[in-house]
Amino acid sequence: MKLGAVFPQNEIGEDPAIIRQYAQALEGLGLDYVMAYDHVLGACPDRPGWQAGYPYTHEHPFHEVMVLFAYLAGITQTLEFVTGVLIAPQRPAALIAKQAAQLDLLSGGRLRLGVGVGWNWAEMAALGYRFEDRGQRIDEQVQVMQLLWTQPLVRFSGKFHQLDEVGINPLPVQRPIPVWFGGSAEAVLQRMARLGAGWIPNTLSPEQAAPTLQKIRDYLREQGRHPAQFGVDVRFSLSRQPAETWPDLRAAWLELGATHFGLNTMGMGFTNLRQHLDALAAFARVMRA
Repeated sequence: MKLGAVFPQNEIGEDPAIIRQYAQALEGLGLDYVMAYDHVLGACPDRPGWQAGYPYTHEHPFHEVMVLFAYLAGITQTLEFVTGVLIAPQRPAALIAKQAAQLDLLSGGRLRLGVGVGWNWAEMAALGYRFEDRGQRIDEQVQVMQLLWTQPLVRFSGKFHQLDEVGINPLPVQRPIPVWFGGSAEAVLQRMARLGAGWIPNTLSPEQAAPTLQKIRDYLREQGRHPAQFGVDVRFSLSRQPAETWPDLRAAWLELGATHFGLNTMGMGFTNLRQHLDALAAFARVMRA
């Protein structure tokens, strides 16, 4: 079991010293990884088609995840970095592969690349990609990236990608870098069983997640893969799952085979870094008990 923290994107602010203090404090607490959510652009919600349930707008700050992790890699020693999740279909696959390889190399193999198809159609359109293509694109993207991470020269011919004897240099430490998937649509479950190292579910109860995990494991067996080698990274949201619920949730998720547990401290109205770190310290104590 590994323990982590969700980087408080919307609340940590812009001071590099505070960000450094946060990351180094995570190592001091003995946490294994930090996960960061991804958005390149925020959209104004005052537009046709915008739904009230969408979680983020242009008013929510987001540090760019690859640059953020490159900074953190230089000031930490053991902390692993997890994109949770990178919206891959709004970026070129080769560029993701290059950035991820460089980050993995400079951090000494401390990257897990979580990817997903995204929900912000306005963001994706502004970045030049069709929202409707995102599922097919990410399928090809992961295949392309895994080839680029393991072969000096790659040939690939698909609907969205044409590679003719090209490669990235230097290659990453991990060959390939482990790709984890967010999402729970049927096509996503099949995709992660073929291509993924693990699942990053949304904040779900064990009861909600159990049927999906069963499907994933059935698909893994169909691919000739052993379910025990497939990870599950569970996130607790402090605003919805207070400390008194953690022991029971821990036991239920371990029963389901969870391998990673992270705590999201956003949404609590915290006004300083110490409040986030105190919550994470309590989380570490309970989860290790």
